[in-house]
Amino acid sequence: MRPEILNPVFASATTLPGVGPKLIKTLGRLFGLPDAPGVEAKVADLIWHLPSGVIDRSLRPPIAEAPEGQIVTLKVTVDRHKPPPRHNRRVPYKVECADESGSITLVFFNAHGDFLRRQLPDDEVRYISGKVEWFNNKPQMVHPDHMLSEEEFAEMPMIEPVYPMTAGLSPKTFRRAADVAVGLMPPLEEWQDEAWLKKQGWERFQASVVAAHAPQSGADVLAEAPHRSRLAYDELLANQLALALVRRQMKKARGRILEGTGKAREAVLAALPYSPTRSQSEAVSDVLVDMASEDRMLRLLQGDVGSGKTLVALLALVSAVEAGAQGALMVPTEILARQHMATLSEMCAPAGVKVELLTGREKGKVRGDILERLASGDIDILVGTHALFQAGVEFADLGLAVIDEQHRFGVHQRLAIQSKAAGKADVLVMTATPIPRTLSLTLYGDMEVSRLTEKPAGRQPVDTRVLPSDRLGEVIEGVGRAIASGARVFWVCPLVEENQDMDWIAAEARHTALSERFPGQVGLVHGRMKGAEKDEVMERFVSGALSVLVATTVIEVGVDVPEATIMVIENAERFGLSQLHQLRGRVGRGSGKSTCLLMYSGPLGETAKARLKIMRETEDGFLIAEEDLRLRGAGEVLGTRQSGLPEFRLADLAVHGDLLAAARDDTGLILSTDPLLTSERGSALRTLLYLFERDEAIRLLSAG
Repeated sequence: MRPEILNPVFASATTLPGVGPKLIKTLGRLFGLPDAPGVEAKVADLIWHLPSGVIDRSLRPPIAEAPEGQIVTLKVTVDRHKPPPRHNRRVPYKVECADESGSITLVFFNAHGDFLRRQLPDDEVRYISGKVEWFNNKPQMVHPDHMLSEEEFAEMPMIEPVYPMTAGLSPKTFRRAADVAVGLMPPLEEWQDEAWLKKQGWERFQASVVAAHAPQSGADVLAEAPHRSRLAYDELLANQLALALVRRQMKKARGRILEGTGKAREAVLAALPYSPTRSQSEAVSDVLVDMASEDRMLRLLQGDVGSGKTLVALLALVSAVEAGAQGALMVPTEILARQHMATLSEMCAPAGVKVELLTGREKGKVRGDILERLASGDIDILVGTHALFQAGVEFADLGLAVIDEQHRFGVHQRLAIQSKAAGKADVLVMTATPIPRTLSLTLYGDMEVSRLTEKPAGRQPVDTRVLPSDRLGEVIEGVGRAIASGARVFWVCPLVEENQDMDWIAAEARHTALSERFPGQVGLVHGRMKGAEKDEVMERFVSGALSVLVATTVIEVGVDVPEATIMVIENAERFGLSQLHQLRGRVGRGSGKSTCLLMYSGPLGETAKARLKIMRETEDGFLIAEEDLRLRGAGEVLGTRQSGLPEFRLADLAVHGDLLAAARDDTGLILSTDPLLTSERGSALRTLLYLFERDEAIRLLSAG
């Protein structure tokens, strides 16, 4: 149960002044809440919605010296009202005011005269605040932000916070509601270590919340401001603590010992035309040690594009089969599932290991036969999409689940596939999206990590060039020369209006244009096509029947055509860095010299320039990922917003990466000395978990 002291914070935002049934929906939009029954903005949502800027009203010149375009606060005497002619609403309502230095006109459109006469009575002194404009050598102020009496002015803050807004919400209404929300945050027992607070120069939690909503300068709204850093650390600590508790619970359910003889593994390795790299061998060793332990394996295998994760996964799966269990390999797309099926079947043949495929396309009798053989234990390794964890898919004895491109699935699916093994399966998660350490800790903080840091022998560096789109004709001529000499080309089309459902329009147009130039040699793949159609086109490209493959980003992950040596990406400035890096990784996989052409439409913004520059300078995926995080922020770093990524309201991972690492270390220390959070600090930390809605972790504590 959530502590009673937090109830006011989790009350509906309708308890705040000015927030009624209409405004609560607008707030839901502002906070990105799902439009679903029973989901509405809470008081806490306003507390976590921090100002993004400040308005400084401290400039108080005489009227005659009021600077153009700046916000000023003026002490004036109301001179006279000049209402517009009746029945002509287009003429503004004007109020003339003056001080000893001169006069100023206040201008109001669609105004209510009665209201203005009450606010600005003739011959009364008023304080007005807003932006001054000079028109025909005379100052005016359109719709002043404040029109106050002497008593009201004494209450007005000179520095005013500016909040991120949405349509239909007035800043004044939001500020009033946020002020009350902040006042509802109760004084809570301190969950941070006193020495750590002192070292960082941070205040108490409640004081930090108040300070965050009352910035005194532009520096106070920066993510690195002390009160903001304190709140970010609280949120990160809640995240790391919750992840650690989940991990502990999952580890607690005993796993099983999976130790193979090594014979099938040796047969697979002996048939390879190359030797594994040092980091591949180390990763396999990590995995086999985990599998041979009684604890359940929860390991992340991070490897850059083309670093050879599939071989590590295969050797782990074969080892599970040697130990008498079954393996599952789950991938995000059908194209990838079929490709893995072809690769793994060939590699497993020398070891006599039976591999089968299950996607949404296998139906009727074929599907029934696969499920029967799976349940009887006749299939050793099952490769597939999310169809693997649907109802009716029963393994005889699932020992190892390998999940590829985990960030495209999310934690719930990770748990769903484990349920196929009564919660005992070892889990190996792989990602080819290089993830900065900070993001890795938030996505996979419940896992051990292995990294592949080298490329397998024979992989070629990719020559990356950046070209303006007006050189398209030259690029097409160059592609013509390349395919005449036997090369194969990927041609990736841009996001159309940032709408992925519309990618196919650009791809179809480019496919038509290139088909006229190279008849019979150009194929097309996009997300709107049926699976069988996509597969047929891919097979023709792989076999060499087609020389050019025009595609949307459906080819971003895992497609392997060693003969492809040219990658053309149109409107490269519209893609994220990690996405560009993934796409570039489709070439340079064979022995031929490879080229990636990044075509852009100018003029380029600073971020786009920086993105294309780093693509030209390095192929190091981890360096690229760190830069991507810096340029775009965590929410977008994986190409699009991903379900697996926790949304932070206060922490900015590009700025607070060091704090995340500190939170992880602190979590380890906390749980080693107070595993059930029963101490005084432990009790305060439970409140922290509730405050940041990590209630699931509390339930795990209760379960012991």
